[in-house]
Amino acid sequence: MPRYILLHETASTNTYLKSVASALPSGTVVYTHNQTAGRGQRGNSWEAEPGKNITMSMLIKNPAVAVAQQFYISEAVAVAIARVLNRYVPGFRVKWPNDIYHRDRKECGILIEHVLAGGGIAHTVIGAGININQTEFLSDAPNPVSLAQLTGNQHDVEAVMREVCEEIERLCQFTPQSCQQLHEEFLSMLYRGDGKDYTFALPDGTQFQAAIHNVLPDGTLQLRTPDGTVTSYLFKEVKHVIGNNTL
Repeated sequence: MPRYILLHETASTNTYLKSVASALPSGTVVYTHNQTAGRGQRGNSWEAEPGKNITMSMLIKNPAVAVAQQFYISEAVAVAIARVLNRYVPGFRVKWPNDIYHRDRKECGILIEHVLAGGGIAHTVIGAGININQTEFLSDAPNPVSLAQLTGNQHDVEAVMREVCEEIERLCQFTPQSCQQLHEEFLSMLYRGDGKDYTFALPDGTQFQAAIHNVLPDGTLQLRTPDGTVTSYLFKEVKHVIGNNTL
């Protein structure tokens, strides 16, 4: 079972946990009621009203996946969070590579950082910001949503967090069979993974229509354009276009 450490305030749970990881056992979770400088993917900040949301980081030591297979960890975290949130209201999906969306609105951001040693993953710090009870968002993030907004009810933030952490810990017990099952579930939860064409954007702003063809086990996204051409993209090489935003 996970072990929990509460910080009443910290700049970033990921930054704190990385600084003390060597002294803590695998499964340790650091969480806070007030994260003052939360970090997201691509260097973005993460807005979280104090006491309203889950802001946490979880330590996994020596995960049983090779460095080249590290995307399985991302899949495990995303699937675990989506599973738990779907218990409260259906419709949560995973936007490649690992954001959690409800329809076209972002519920959760995930930041995973690995420390390598001896040719393997020594430990992984899994950071997650999950919107639970916040109902007003003041940042310029284009499409946030919270569990409270979707359900019309307030929720026990710590109870949801513990559900999430227990599910992450279960899914991070990697075996060849469980990795295959995990990957299949990840694909089944994929946002816009219905084979239809959607708008995507390249880093230079060029937009094009394509359908998600596949996500490979290493995390590579494959898109199929209307003429049947399949092209592979790594993280940051392509983004979804949602409304007037590239995300």
